[in-house]
Amino acid sequence: MISSSTIPLFMAIPLGGAFLCALLGKRVKSAADGIGIMAVVGVFMLSIFSVITLQATDGGRLTTAIGNWQAPYGIQLVLDSFTSFMLVTVNLIAFLVMIYSISYMTRYTDKWKFHTLFLLMLAGMNGVVITGDLFNLFVFLEVASIASYALVAFGTGKNELEAAFKYAVMGSMGSLLILLGIGFLYSYTSTLNMADMAERLQLLGDSRITLTAMVMFLMGFGLKAAMVPFHAWLPDAHPSAPAPISAMLSGVLIKALGIYAICRLLFNVFGMAPQVSSLLMVFAAVSMAVGAVLALKQWDMKRLLAYSSISQVGYILLGIGIGTPLALLGALFHLFNHAVFKSLLFLDSGAVEYATGTRDLRKMGGLSSRLPITSGSTLIASASVAGIPPFAGFWSKLIIILAAVQAGYWFYAAWAVVISVITLAYVMKITRYGFLGRIKKQLEVIVEVPAFMRIALVALALICLLGGLLLLPGVREGFLGQASDVLSRGVVTLSEVVR
Repeated sequence: MISSSTIPLFMAIPLGGAFLCALLGKRVKSAADGIGIMAVVGVFMLSIFSVITLQATDGGRLTTAIGNWQAPYGIQLVLDSFTSFMLVTVNLIAFLVMIYSISYMTRYTDKWKFHTLFLLMLAGMNGVVITGDLFNLFVFLEVASIASYALVAFGTGKNELEAAFKYAVMGSMGSLLILLGIGFLYSYTSTLNMADMAERLQLLGDSRITLTAMVMFLMGFGLKAAMVPFHAWLPDAHPSAPAPISAMLSGVLIKALGIYAICRLLFNVFGMAPQVSSLLMVFAAVSMAVGAVLALKQWDMKRLLAYSSISQVGYILLGIGIGTPLALLGALFHLFNHAVFKSLLFLDSGAVEYATGTRDLRKMGGLSSRLPITSGSTLIASASVAGIPPFAGFWSKLIIILAAVQAGYWFYAAWAVVISVITLAYVMKITRYGFLGRIKKQLEVIVEVPAFMRIALVALALICLLGGLLLLPGVREGFLGQASDVLSRGVVTLSEVVR
């Protein structure tokens, strides 16, 4: 169990770990791995305890005021079911990626710098999820973003530096739009606390300032989420980064900095308007199609997966745009599933590159005979992303499609089915050219990746296989159901948060 006083630990533990890595990692080479593992295990266990605690908490919410300055004047941290859902998702992936990195990152020099930046990025994501005011959301978003810019460039090659520069420029544009939106809302409501702002917006009513801020947030956070047409940074950044960072960027960073913020603001601060809902569904449909079609044309395994992320984000946005309780349940379930299977696929691509020295599918073939665990986990993740039963991705896509039919959006339901067929085509391309057929002579000497990498692959593959169990009665209400209820209930006022 956790209490209000332990909420800051979600940020303090990774920040402290980053400090210790920077202090000791250069002097004691093995220290960075140990500190990194202990930090992510700590916040992951706290995340699990947060879900359990909230189920036994009256009102399903915990809050704490930093420095004992009460809201709306002080900095407030809020833990509700949507927050705990995101914390579990982010820290689960971070934990498994950190295990994978123990072996993978040995090929890079200054491993302690990687762990320092990784923990800073994790602290930023946790801070974005748990803060109760807009300005601190922006601060933590910048902490995570700046750390991710450096991690994309970690290989220090020409392509990595070019991708990181492009990512930093476009990320800064998104951050500027978000900061301007916050400034407009502050000038209109005279508060930065999100619950207090929601209360004042209800009293003040709609205005051009509110509309302007909402548009800026959609553009800024849409860029962080790699939503079409704000996606141009992602296909370069994800392939260029080391595999563990690609897994974090695609698996959880675009969710925590983009989709989470969109959901929190549109449902709990502004209140979802029909026009915004329709606009989100259009963006979702375009993202699904553009990402899937462009993925079909790729031969670089990581670049193909990067475009796939754009397409799968479209499914999540479609559920958010439909906005019914069933659709929100499907959107959050697909957010969790995508974090798992896309992280697994990026880690698989890193394992393939680690063993073969290439990401080009045309230079592979027959790898299943030499990399059985990597091959098996890739097949499981591919089946999940394509929505093949009984894998977890099938259930989340099915819920979103059923929600679209239930709400009368027949076109979007059919569109989601068509994109799933295209998804199956490009993931089968990975299997066909990467793992099936006869192995090339120069690849006959390769061996399976080290044990720590295999542990992460197997763990994520098991979640893909068993993820559908989250829909079982009792489990669903305690994790996915309560998280989607936070959004379904709409605007959350200050009187509800502090009671």
